[in-house]
Amino acid sequence: MPSFLRALALALLLLSAGCATPPPAHRTATLLLISVDGLRPADVNAAAMPALSALGDANVRAEGMRPSYPALTFPNHYALVTGLRPDRHGIVHNSMADAALGKFRTSDRAAVETGGWWGGAPVWVSAQRAGLRTATMFWPGSEADIDGVRPWQWRPYRDGTRAADSVAQVLQWLALPARERPRFVTMYLDQVDEASHDHGPDSPQAAAARREVDAAIAQLLQGLRDAGQMDAVNLLVVSDHGFETIPPGHVLRVEDMAPADVAEAVSDGQVIGFAPLPGRTAEAERLLLGRHAHYECWRKHELPARWHYGTHPRIPAIVCQMDAGWDALWPKKYANAMQRKDETRGSHGFDPDLPSMRATFIAAGPAFAHGVRLPVFDNVDVYPLLMRLLALPVEPNDGEIAPLLPALEDAQ
Repeated sequence: MPSFLRALALALLLLSAGCATPPPAHRTATLLLISVDGLRPADVNAAAMPALSALGDANVRAEGMRPSYPALTFPNHYALVTGLRPDRHGIVHNSMADAALGKFRTSDRAAVETGGWWGGAPVWVSAQRAGLRTATMFWPGSEADIDGVRPWQWRPYRDGTRAADSVAQVLQWLALPARERPRFVTMYLDQVDEASHDHGPDSPQAAAARREVDAAIAQLLQGLRDAGQMDAVNLLVVSDHGFETIPPGHVLRVEDMAPADVAEAVSDGQVIGFAPLPGRTAEAERLLLGRHAHYECWRKHELPARWHYGTHPRIPAIVCQMDAGWDALWPKKYANAMQRKDETRGSHGFDPDLPSMRATFIAAGPAFAHGVRLPVFDNVDVYPLLMRLLALPVEPNDGEIAPLLPALEDAQ
């Protein structure tokens, strides 16, 4: 090529590069998803949680999110990152059974780390496949090899971890050079949930846990300011469910609902699944089906349609839903509860349509508008928002992004 043509080509290349419009900041920003387990929207106020309340007031906050059924921790955390309801993603309860995999308990590390339990494609799997780095500071499902994929960095859940220590780890990831920094990060905080279970959601202990979490959120925001990253991170703060107070003595034994020689209680708590023993189905149905003093039971395929629940093979044949404020427990847990029969406790897992079960949603960052208030929406709608923020195609899911479009700056 003649020299003048090479010079012309170089000039055109430089001109083109100089005139190119850089991508919007939110298209390259890290997406940070934080869950404060059990945080009720009403508790995010200036008196109880000033840092998080101010963040929501200035940016985006919802009146509440409607949990998927059942309103329990593992099913809803996985619904948030897959957009699938529990009946489809397979984590149908915190306690469940599978013909091939055996029993699942949230405290069983082997089960939690077995990929076969986890259906669908959570955000970190899609992101890793697309070449984006991900990091998870605790999140149900993130400790398992799901379809051959794990996050780039992940931490196994450790009970008793301080909120400040989780924030410190996340800030370390965000401080990495741009080429190494993960594009999707999760952080799970359990302090509010644990205190609310043990002492009730309106107890001094639960209030102290909310203060601890709020201080950690303030620590995170200050760390982002110090690093000049406030415009480089899209931040979502959510919860998985709300909370209900359990008055003293409001507890039943699952054996009093159906004896163990008639049906096995596969789960306990607020959503109790019963598997009738061979030849005992008719007796189990006679004992369980219909309305009772503090609960109601259905055949799995006859559950209320609004719950979108009852087709997955892991769901037992009969499902009982406790009334708000009541638990039904396995023998050892019942004995422990009776030792505290004069104390107030807290539970969730009740009808997701109850206002007390609503979860929190707050968002801020370069992708989000300011001063936006959203009405209540389903938590599966968060997934298509996450994928849009990462500019990734959605996998099959049950969510709709439409309820969240008013929150986005580029949708105004």
